[in-house]
Amino acid sequence: MDSNHHRPGETAIDRRFPALFVSHGSPMIALEPGQTGRFLQHLGRTLDRDWGRPTAVLAISAHTTAREAVLLGGAQHEAIYDFGGFPAELYRLRYDAPGAPALAQTLSDALALPVIDHGGLDHGIWTAMRHLYPDADVPVLPLALTPHATPAQLMALGGQLPMLSAQGVLVLATGSITHNLHLLMRGQPSEDAVEMTESHAFRQWIADRSAALDWEALADYRQQAPHAALMHPTDEHLLPWYVAAGAGGLTIQPQRIHQGATFGCLGMDAYAFGPQALRLVQALAA
Repeated sequence: MDSNHHRPGETAIDRRFPALFVSHGSPMIALEPGQTGRFLQHLGRTLDRDWGRPTAVLAISAHTTAREAVLLGGAQHEAIYDFGGFPAELYRLRYDAPGAPALAQTLSDALALPVIDHGGLDHGIWTAMRHLYPDADVPVLPLALTPHATPAQLMALGGQLPMLSAQGVLVLATGSITHNLHLLMRGQPSEDAVEMTESHAFRQWIADRSAALDWEALADYRQQAPHAALMHPTDEHLLPWYVAAGAGGLTIQPQRIHQGATFGCLGMDAYAFGPQALRLVQALAA
């Protein structure tokens, strides 16, 4: 039976997904899930139970960028190993998900975005998707962003995407709530190292300003957030957060659905945005 229909007396599944941002962390999360990987697995099961399987995932990642926003409309994807120096086992993992060319054309027409006939999922997408949808059976449409876009521009782009929720499409943005590779390499901290004070302060500022719907401050995070330059020497790992925020709508309080840090400085927070965000919080706790 189609999940959009129900028998008399049954309650229809509300398939309007919240927009999500998840921190993907190290590519090793695909082999060693840790706390965040286990959360993503729980998140996937919860979405399946309470929302049903999405018709597609619109994926926005820190690692898929272009000179302008562009949709990767290939009919088939595979995992891209856009990293080096990891165990050979990691490079043997596969994630062969179908593409979503029809959705790409629909979005292209609606948003005047170009489509390229290209497939492939960067590690920010496939390592998260392996935990959310391990069977690789959900079509994926990557949206490449320009790393030079401002947070305000990306929130505006996301603001054109709410119609996807009504179509059963999950907007999934991936990056890291804090990301400084120099800190990660300095002294080679252990995965369970005590979090730096600066990292915690930055993560909490994002959470506090989100709860206050202070989008002006959030858009100006590099000037207003504590330790912003230390936590994000460059913007790209936080930029997808703003697309998901815009997709959820800026009048509804975002929900931090997961928090924590690995290696003492790599923030792993996840957020849900939009009218379904609080419902997700409740579903995750059920």
